[in-house]
Amino acid sequence: MEKLIVLGTGNASVTKCYNTCSIIQDKKGRYFMIDAGGGNGILTQLEKMNIPVTEIHDIFLTHEHTDHLLGMIWMIRVIGQAIQKGKYEGNCTIYCHDGLVNVLKTICELTLVKKITKLIGDRIILCPVQDGEEKQILDYKVKFFDIRSTKARQFGFVTTLNNGKRLTFCGDEPYQEHCFEYAYQTDYFLHEAFCLDKEKDEFNIPYIRELKSWLIASTKLNSPFSYSNFIIQQLPIFSLRIIF
Repeated sequence: MEKLIVLGTGNASVTKCYNTCSIIQDKKGRYFMIDAGGGNGILTQLEKMNIPVTEIHDIFLTHEHTDHLLGMIWMIRVIGQAIQKGKYEGNCTIYCHDGLVNVLKTICELTLVKKITKLIGDRIILCPVQDGEEKQILDYKVKFFDIRSTKARQFGFVTTLNNGKRLTFCGDEPYQEHCFEYAYQTDYFLHEAFCLDKEKDEFNIPYIRELKSWLIASTKLNSPFSYSNFIIQQLPIFSLRIIF
């Protein structure tokens, strides 16, 4: 049975729960991880959900912001240590846009020991993807696309699940019209919303989108199920499993 495992909230500055990241588990029990949050708390979240780091072989990093990227350094560290001890089978592939490859390499070289960083390019693969490029990940054909963020270059993806349903992930921002071709009539639609409609004047930020925009987008796109990071942020939980 396929699952969406939500490990964190959409808020970068939370103190009582973790940052944005999630995992798709396929029907064979394999994992495709999406972002890693902002620190070693990713290890706690995975432990809570009984997901061994050694079982994660495919990861997608959306963009360079700290609450998505820094947990990736910890994933590389722990996976590298497992490789060194002979406790990690196969390779780990991290998919990201080409601008993130050097960012990841540089941070790793500045913060991790050489016996770990020497695995990058060997057992830990940084795989650059282009806008519109398709990759085979697990049993999924995953098509990556640039969401055209004005804050930092960021990619999302669309795929068809084992159950035949379509899942679209529009990244760490509200839905935008240029993502329409990827999001239209999708069965599972993931993107960001920031506040309730009644709170939109309180959060007086030019790019803010309220929950109503999420609901309108879901209706317009004819999407039967839409997950917003906002919803998870409001729930009194640290992690969540959604069964497809």
